[in-house]
Amino acid sequence: MGIEKIKNIYKGKGFKYIAATAVFLVVILFIDPNNLLVTMKLHRQVSTLHDEEKELREAIVTDSVNAAAIEGNLDAIEHYGRENYYMKRADEDVFVIKK
Repeated sequence: MGIEKIKNIYKGKGFKYIAATAVFLVVILFIDPNNLLVTMKLHRQVSTLHDEEKELREAIVTDSVNAAAIEGNLDAIEHYGRENYYMKRADEDVFVIKK
């Protein structure tokens, strides 16, 4: 009974619709310039960029707070420069030990 249905679909108009749908899916999934693979790749890139944007916004907030804290305080500015940029005075040496 199942083979007879397949034969009827093949002979009738139903086969045209199935063939057209199959061709359409092949074009959309693989041949089109904006196919499914490209769309998925772009979606991953957008997601990565959103994550990076979130991290950078958090870094901006942190840096703004640090800048406001050391503004006008020369000792704090010196401490920040020595700690983050390895600045030194003329008569001293700096040794950086990384773990």
